[in-house]
Amino acid sequence: MPLATLVPRPTTIRTRPGHFTFDLDTRLRVSEGAEPAARLLRSLLSPATGLPLRHAEDGTVVLALDPALTGLGSEGYGLTIGPQSVLLRAAHIGGLLHGVQTIRQLLPVRALAPTPQPGVHWSVPCTEITDAPRHPWRGAMLDVARHFQPVAYLRRYVDLLALHKINVFHLHLTDDQGWRMPVAAYPKLTEIGGHRAQSATDATGDRYDGTEHAGSYTRAELTALVEYAAARGVTVMPEIEMPGHVRAALAAYPHLGNDPGRTLEVWPRWGVCDTVLGVHEDVLDFCRTVLEEVMDVFPSPYVHIGGDECPLTEWEHSPDATARVRAEGLSGPAALRGWFLGRVGKFLTGNGRRPVGWAETGTELPEDFVVMAWRDPTHALAAAHRGQDVVNAHYRATYLDYPQSADRQEPRTQSGAVVSLRDVHGDDTIPAGTSEDAAARVLGTQTQLWTEYAATPERLEYLTFPRLCALAERGWSGPTAWEDFRSRLRRHTARLDALEVRHRS
Repeated sequence: MPLATLVPRPTTIRTRPGHFTFDLDTRLRVSEGAEPAARLLRSLLSPATGLPLRHAEDGTVVLALDPALTGLGSEGYGLTIGPQSVLLRAAHIGGLLHGVQTIRQLLPVRALAPTPQPGVHWSVPCTEITDAPRHPWRGAMLDVARHFQPVAYLRRYVDLLALHKINVFHLHLTDDQGWRMPVAAYPKLTEIGGHRAQSATDATGDRYDGTEHAGSYTRAELTALVEYAAARGVTVMPEIEMPGHVRAALAAYPHLGNDPGRTLEVWPRWGVCDTVLGVHEDVLDFCRTVLEEVMDVFPSPYVHIGGDECPLTEWEHSPDATARVRAEGLSGPAALRGWFLGRVGKFLTGNGRRPVGWAETGTELPEDFVVMAWRDPTHALAAAHRGQDVVNAHYRATYLDYPQSADRQEPRTQSGAVVSLRDVHGDDTIPAGTSEDAAARVLGTQTQLWTEYAATPERLEYLTFPRLCALAERGWSGPTAWEDFRSRLRRHTARLDALEVRHRS
């Protein structure tokens, strides 16, 4: 039955006898402020059911905002389904949007199909559900810098995230291998930085495919994507890498580097490139200008600026870097990374945004940063005890570019240990030994999908699903029994099939 297939699992469910059936006579009664949820319900159900779900003051399906429901937080909802009516309530619109996805999962699987499905009784079981997430941050990162994906596919990815109540779409827009976001003041970022002559076919960089790879978004496309995601309860968080992982930017504007006279190509290899931004004032002006445009396009309260894997070689040999170390009273070139991130972070906080960075140790990012801890769970613990907010993204449980099994039939992935469905499901977002105060600093978790070896939507979805379902379960429901999750997932995959998701069986 549908109640036994919901992913992620709701907080509480009480079943009742009977069903409610959506039909051509079903009308929606929508309270003030709940209109976005009504629009979402109609848009999601219309392709398969053809039901208009028009508004009526005596409608039997009620979508209501009720500020008195303070116990549900900003994303929780209450859903009561009886034989004659449906009542979906929440204190905030985000809760209603998540509740719509639950209604969608309760309907027959064919309700998710993209084409009309005649002859189906669109019934949902009578039940009472009270539901709220364990963690406020339930994210998924997609790298479009290494392999560009058209914005139409990003919208599909958002739809799949929303179905699973993932609320942060972390969009990795720039790296050594490509720059995908336009910046009006620096048009060469996409004109040159958005084109790669070829791509490595292995990690050594000894073999290449000989095929140009290119792509970038327009400002209008990104703005529309942000709106599309918001209508589904998903925030798009942009990432602009700095001061490392910037080879594409330096190919476009060499003067931003440590050797302004050189000519660079957009990097065709994978791994960590040793070219990094310089530390002279022109570079800081560049970063501020880029981030101003980023903030114009993306209203997300968080802006990710990377910050990881920044080789010191160029700074160690740069006169400008030596002068900066001396002027700022720093201990040496190694301290420039923290100084650089501190300057950029203060610019973001001064504009009402929170900087996010990848943590190398958990204690090195400036105090106003949200720490995205990926190397080791102890780094998340260290940052939380330090008083910083943390997103736990341990690579051994959240990196979807690693293989899902040791099966030789698995497609090419990042070399490394297996990250299985069970690894993702069993990862504890709050590490053992975390004090109550530090645990409150753990915002949540998210998956990462780096795309060195994932160029197509088919490959992206195979790597993402069903492992994303496990992370959604962990982030929304908290720890759940493995067999209980597996039982629900076996049935939930029928929904993925209806959506034509190319998932691993």
